[in-house]
Amino acid sequence: MKLQRNGRSKALVVGAMALVSSLSLAACGSDDNTGGAGAAGTSAPAAAAIACGKAGALVAAGSTAQGNAIDVWKTNFGNACAGSSVNYSGGGSGAGVQQFTQGKVQFAGSDSALKPAEVDATKAVCTGGQGINLPMVAGLISIVFNVDGVDKLTLDGPTTAKIFDSQITKWNDPAIAALNPGVTLPAADIQAFHRSDDSGTTDNLTKYFAKASGGAWSYPSSKTWAGKGGQSASGSAGLAAQVKQVKNSISYVELSFAQTNSLKSAAINTGASKPVEATADNAATTFAKAKIAGTGSDLALTLDYATKEEGSYPLVLVTYEIVCDKGNKADTLETLKSFLTYAASDNGQKAIGSTGYVPLPKELASKVQAVIPTLA
Repeated sequence: MKLQRNGRSKALVVGAMALVSSLSLAACGSDDNTGGAGAAGTSAPAAAAIACGKAGALVAAGSTAQGNAIDVWKTNFGNACAGSSVNYSGGGSGAGVQQFTQGKVQFAGSDSALKPAEVDATKAVCTGGQGINLPMVAGLISIVFNVDGVDKLTLDGPTTAKIFDSQITKWNDPAIAALNPGVTLPAADIQAFHRSDDSGTTDNLTKYFAKASGGAWSYPSSKTWAGKGGQSASGSAGLAAQVKQVKNSISYVELSFAQTNSLKSAAINTGASKPVEATADNAATTFAKAKIAGTGSDLALTLDYATKEEGSYPLVLVTYEIVCDKGNKADTLETLKSFLTYAASDNGQKAIGSTGYVPLPKELASKVQAVIPTLA
């Protein structure tokens, strides 16, 4: 991988927080009950069959943050529904939205809701309709680190923003030391990694900086990285790999990638009585306060990146599946609705819960489930 250096209320209750370690899906029209998510040495509980409908092949692209979730879902869906498949390529949220507006994919994954100009662009491929945002994968952004001799690290908004903008360049900088009393920090250069591709994860991180850095981040929030210095890599998997390999490094990835790569995650000092750990439970507390900002069948959310509530992790993100409300391709519409129905179901959300994601709060999941049958 080439490295590049550049200069640039509680209404949404957390009832879905039960995580499962295994899942088996009864096949549609077959005896194949392999779900691909069962833990070795355990017997998976029976689960309701997926309503498969007409077999078809879906092509999708976009967010790498939801990549591990899609892997679980497409395996279970393919096992259950003979002749149906989901071919999902990452490339980042920006690339996914672009491919959607070009009519190349049936749905796109984006960690940022469509902007007005992007909605207008979707009308060319959504005949008689437009693209809408369906929140499907809830998660959190871990600030992952690999620092010599450091097992636990606390950061806050201003300090993290300054690290990623090369304003803080040493691990023993007084600002980091003040947040980590008793921790021996090395006098080593900070190796900061950011996304090289247009990324919804970057967009959410910089939205957090805009709200919580006290002005330390001087750039507008964006999918495109604007900070000074640092090194870049493609996708969440690329960033995770670099942090795992490079000493004294730091980056930002979805919690699932932190877990699968055994990376340490920093706690965040939000101003609450104690730093908030990067856990699914703490992210769920933040999602419980999320509000729907979209109208009609569009379910874009407003998230509180500046929360100071006890146990509320501020660096959260939602991956939306971008679909046409009307004007979907007739030959794949039934398969699309079947796959999305499974993904939004209790079984679908539980299946990804054990891989570092946060099951959607039940009220929000119900709203998503109500929209999917109306797609045309």
